[in-house]
Amino acid sequence: MRPKVTKLLLFAPVAILGLLLFAFIGGEVVKLLWNWLVPPLFGWREVTFWQALGLLALCRILFGGFGRHGSHRSTRTPEERKRIRQALRRRFGFGPSTTESTGGG
Repeated sequence: MRPKVTKLLLFAPVAILGLLLFAFIGGEVVKLLWNWLVPPLFGWREVTFWQALGLLALCRILFGGFGRHGSHRSTRTPEERKRIRQALRRRFGFGPSTTESTGGG
């Protein structure tokens, strides 16, 4: 076998085990926190491991997104950010910031 294929064959099981371990730990943490906090505070039912894993996945979908994190911010230049800030201030009735009015921004 070629060296690249051998490395891939060794890495794949380790990656799969890592993902399974990460999912197990994440599901257990969500389950423990939910069962510790929510039933006493709100009177809701306790959740199972699989329900906790589903909650974790749902939160990832709703709040985490699927792409790279922060990529939309890294593509804007300082001039674009300044222009957007000024437009938001005009729209919501705020005057220029102290750095803009003194010319230091």
